[in-house]
Amino acid sequence: MAWWAWIVVGVMLLGSELAFIDAQFYFVFLGSAALLVGLATVAGVPLAAWVQWLLFGALSVVALGFFRRRLYTHLRGALPNVTSGPLGEILTVSNALGPGERGRSEYRGSVWTVYNEGELPIDAGGNARIVGIDGVTLRIKKA
Repeated sequence: MAWWAWIVVGVMLLGSELAFIDAQFYFVFLGSAALLVGLATVAGVPLAAWVQWLLFGALSVVALGFFRRRLYTHLRGALPNVTSGPLGEILTVSNALGPGERGRSEYRGSVWTVYNEGELPIDAGGNARIVGIDGVTLRIKKA
């Protein structure tokens, strides 16, 4: 492939990363690899077409493997820990539950099956902490 074609492809890949994609830094490394192959070709390094494609693929894989995560973390920062679900939250128990007993309680506008896996009984109207989830059953302990 001609040197100018590598440069055009590289610029298009870099531009598409910046213009259309939410900066995941995949096309940046593909575009950079294409630019490097184009620059090597314009610098007079005699490369057969298959060697150019091999060099492009190798540079892309190496750059993605070694530098993408570092660049992404550096520019975007570490992602905050996101807790999904009700673990650790407090609910009010509708009926008294002894240790090992099951019952029904309202939580976030829905009625759930609750299981007291603690060693202490929970009084009706008492607070309990959600310590686990088994399907549609909330495992709770006295708060």
